Amino acid sequence: MLQPKYDWKVLLSNETDAQMLSELLEIHPLLAKLLVSRGMKTANEANAFLNGSVEDMHDPYLLSGMKEAVPRIMQALEYGERILVYGDYDADGVSSTTLMIQLMRRLGANFEYYIPHRSKEGYGLHIHALEEAHKRGVTLVITVDTGISAVDQIAYANNAGMDVIVTDHHEPPDFLPEAYALINPKLPYCQYPFKGLAGVGVAYKLATALLGSDVPEAWSELAALGTIADLMPLVGENRMIVRTGLKSMSQSPFPGMTALLKVAGWNKGEVTSTQVAFGLAPRINASGRMSHANKAVALLTAESSEQADMAAHELDLLNKERQSLVENIVGEAMDMLEGKEASGNLPDVIVVAGEGWNVGVVGIVASKILERYYRPTLVLGIDSDTGQCKGSARSIPGFDIYEALNHCSSLLEHFGGHPSAAGMSLHRDQLEQFDQRLNAFASDLLLPEHLIPTMTADLECSLQEITLPIIEQLEGLAPFGMDNPSPRLLIRGAKLLELRQMGKDGKHLKLTLEQHGKMIEALAFGKGEIAYLLSKDAMVDIIAEPGINEWNGSRKAQLFIQDISIPQLQVFDYRGSSHPESAIQDILERLLKLPNCQANSTAVVLNDGSDDMYNFKLKDTSLWVYDRRVGVLPKSDGVENAAAHHIRTLFVMELPKSPVIWNTILTLFTSLERVFLMHPMSKSDDVIEIPSREHFKQVYALLRRLAVVSIAEDELVQALKARTSLSRRMLAMTLDVFEELDFIERASGIITVNNAPSKRPLDSSSKYKELGWLAEMEQMMLHSRASQITEWMLAQIQEVS
Repeated sequence: MLQPKYDWKVLLSNETDAQMLSELLEIHPLLAKLLVSRGMKTANEANAFLNGSVEDMHDPYLLSGMKEAVPRIMQALEYGERILVYGDYDADGVSSTTLMIQLMRRLGANFEYYIPHRSKEGYGLHIHALEEAHKRGVTLVITVDTGISAVDQIAYANNAGMDVIVTDHHEPPDFLPEAYALINPKLPYCQYPFKGLAGVGVAYKLATALLGSDVPEAWSELAALGTIADLMPLVGENRMIVRTGLKSMSQSPFPGMTALLKVAGWNKGEVTSTQVAFGLAPRINASGRMSHANKAVALLTAESSEQADMAAHELDLLNKERQSLVENIVGEAMDMLEGKEASGNLPDVIVVAGEGWNVGVVGIVASKILERYYRPTLVLGIDSDTGQCKGSARSIPGFDIYEALNHCSSLLEHFGGHPSAAGMSLHRDQLEQFDQRLNAFASDLLLPEHLIPTMTADLECSLQEITLPIIEQLEGLAPFGMDNPSPRLLIRGAKLLELRQMGKDGKHLKLTLEQHGKMIEALAFGKGEIAYLLSKDAMVDIIAEPGINEWNGSRKAQLFIQDISIPQLQVFDYRGSSHPESAIQDILERLLKLPNCQANSTAVVLNDGSDDMYNFKLKDTSLWVYDRRVGVLPKSDGVENAAAHHIRTLFVMELPKSPVIWNTILTLFTSLERVFLMHPMSKSDDVIEIPSREHFKQVYALLRRLAVVSIAEDELVQALKARTSLSRRMLAMTLDVFEELDFIERASGIITVNNAPSKRPLDSSSKYKELGWLAEMEQMMLHSRASQITEWMLAQIQEVS
């Protein structure tokens, strides 16, 4: 058994609506089901989703503030006013700033731009920057991806004689700044139909309002970059913008975009949202995190390939530095949380802070900690000189982190963001109270089910349904991203035929699955650590994304596994291992790193008094011994017999001496998920066979001849062994049966044959039955394949339950 990492859910799809869509749009039923499960019930809705373009976007003047902003900008152009484009340092802000630079250039504006330094200044408008701009003659400020909370800063600009047009998409505060114009679809009074625009999306709408149909298609590349990087929903207008932008990127007129794609591994062909999210966005963000976002703006506005190549390689190096820095801080943060986790005191909302932590990467660190613990997480860097803390938060569904920060606003100097991600600053003296207030707030909102990560599959299907033509149609749902993920398919009961690790340090897995004669390859990235928990021929359930493997002109369907489960008991074969203790410790070290695997859920079982019991050095597991009366008893200090139902992993060091014991164990270890067979293979003198009447007749006939008079048991067994193919142990157990049936008498090691025994059938002997059960168990456990042992154990569990 292998527990999935996530709690699986499957979307519901109305079969009638799906069939109608399939017929009207002439699409495969699988695609139609996906569209319906994602909320598209009519042909018009589905067609708009599949085929919508930028021409179908809403009128930009539906955005509140646009009617005031456009004339003011035109006035500034007419009179040659100095304009300041004020941006942000993340990928959305860089994209927004770059787009506005392109717009200002096209309009022939007298302009400059400014992006604050992430660690030295922090997020948002800053009065000192406005002061300097005012000295340079700026009379109009246009913000992009920032400004909606800048009440004091905009008040200063107004007093200095500068008008401010805010274009932003962050959550508006209760008290809004008195700007010349506020353009934000999330404003409560804004009637714009689509609320999910990124900051660059709002800037793109401003450009559309100013230029109309003359907006260059290439500008959609910048809008796509920021929209994907800022994890905006890829539905509605965002989907249209991103699809157009990705198409343009493959032949981009921006040298910087092409150079960045190349350092990120792109060669040629179509650019995908995945390449942007994991290739371009991190490198753009690395500029602001590790240095200054101006480097990223310089890349995207570069006018020659030479300039662009140099800038792209510089960002690539910054990104590598960022990755190393993140790894170090994550390690330090995990060390802080290790004790709390071990003691069961991990808070509902995690707050960790460290001196010298680079505030440019704390958001990434928060994401990684959230992934590990699945709790809202805040990570802050502390300035050791000033005591100032700047941090980032990442949250889970069901807990609005912006609302939580608002609840703690009296402790914060600044905060802003979205329900799922936010930033904040405060003094270290407030940290403890901040942590307490956050968790008090969470205690009223977070339920146990909120802390269980979920994964949603679009629908359940079989391997037979996953074909090239179907996958090609499913690709019509792209671009994939937030609120429009790549289709996830739930497949149950596929047999695992082959498994191998691949990549550096075996980090990834490649599986071959089979179901009803259909075979398919499946890749599981980042899941190499569970390779030893996947047994050959196991029946697996998976949630996977379909894809196409193209190699040397050949194309075939493949799956990308997102989560995997094995719902039945598994058996792993380590029989005859020369160093079983080392093997167990190696398995435990890997096992205890996985979620849902605790030290108190693992056990070793062997015979009481065994040499191994005294030699075995327990580290992270409990020791149990076989007991004929109750099946198994704990031998480790502090372990109660009642704890048997907690055991999920069992290491069998030796086989029990009675089959009854084995069956009893299966009734005690009710939560058993996996069994590792570590026992030695039997010697020839120990082998027992499933008894037959012929074998008993043969032995009895020899007894009558060899024991005409009383004979020592050792001498008799030696004589019988010389005349049969039976082992010493088998002969000894045969004599036990004869003794129970009164065929012989035993006294002080001497055996005497009863010349007038009562006529009792063999199967009336309990020892005969036990010998049969024991022989069956040992034959299975010693000589069968792991898959056969698994089936046998499952049958035993079914029988005893």
